[in-house]
Amino acid sequence: MDIGFVVAGSIEQTSGGYRYDRKLVSHLERRGDDVTVISVPREPQVGAEPMAIRERLDRPFDVLVQDELCYPTLVEHNPYLDAPQELVALVHLLESGRPDRVAASDGARSREQERRYLETVDAAIATSEYTASRTTDLTALPTIVAPPAGRREEAAVSPTAVDQRASAIPLRLAFVGNVVERKNLPALLEAVARFDRDCVCEWELIVVGNTDTDPAAARIARARVSEYDLDDRVSFVGTVDDDTLESILERTHVLAVPSTYEGFGMVYLEAMEYGVVPIASAVGGASEFVDDGHNGYVVDPDDVDRIALALETLVTDRDRLASLARRALETADAHPTWAETTETVRAFLETDR
Repeated sequence: MDIGFVVAGSIEQTSGGYRYDRKLVSHLERRGDDVTVISVPREPQVGAEPMAIRERLDRPFDVLVQDELCYPTLVEHNPYLDAPQELVALVHLLESGRPDRVAASDGARSREQERRYLETVDAAIATSEYTASRTTDLTALPTIVAPPAGRREEAAVSPTAVDQRASAIPLRLAFVGNVVERKNLPALLEAVARFDRDCVCEWELIVVGNTDTDPAAARIARARVSEYDLDDRVSFVGTVDDDTLESILERTHVLAVPSTYEGFGMVYLEAMEYGVVPIASAVGGASEFVDDGHNGYVVDPDDVDRIALALETLVTDRDRLASLARRALETADAHPTWAETTETVRAFLETDR
């Protein structure tokens, strides 16, 4: 197949969605497809020449795959594309699906614009059932679910290593993700402050992720650390390379990222590959593989007390911590691999509609 693949900005960006895009492009190329990556601005640029973008898109591709993140730009171009045989949206996360924006005027605008965009494509690929449902709520489209995989093709640690780690002191917590408003780090910091107040125990939290993407969110998070007097417990290490992240996960007991909205939540699955117990957001697709109380916890992102209670349970009941960690490992091991997911997508792209 001759495939165009549209992304917002550079495909080398570090978020989970871009890693999914890279994995898919690599698989298509290994299968012999000719893939042209086309970078466009996420938002229309003032003073930019729109025809320059349209000419790059309007080429005789068998299929033009579009990361839905580009919808503010693509919604104005897609109706005029004649050369591609088919347009397929790759939907990681819908802006209009964010609960904190549903009732707001900007949420209504996003919903209308995303609906208009999706009406210009022929089919959609969603990364979770949650996202697929919200996609088809906006407009009826042939849609498949192709969930991301993790970082490893097999369990990264053994069950024995997970059992041994469960008894280690201090309890090691991790937050992994860019420090942006949606990731909700202040709620986690409030939870650990309550947990610290009520539980005499040793613990530490490492925050892994870019603090430059949303400087205001980073400032708020650092201020909360000082406000709660947690400077000796919480460390910010910024963006790290893959080897460093894997080393951190090998030592971590609990991953807590109470996002206000996750289309899928790759970071939870990646942690589970290391037998790390996830505390995941109930808003989004994480509950499709994180089973509350069985292999982790699924929490309302605003329920600070529930997050604190989960942490207290895990630090005081190390047998339960070990049990949840082993089940997390088993869940990750049974999850579809990148090879399976990307081949599912390729078969969908080949389908006659």
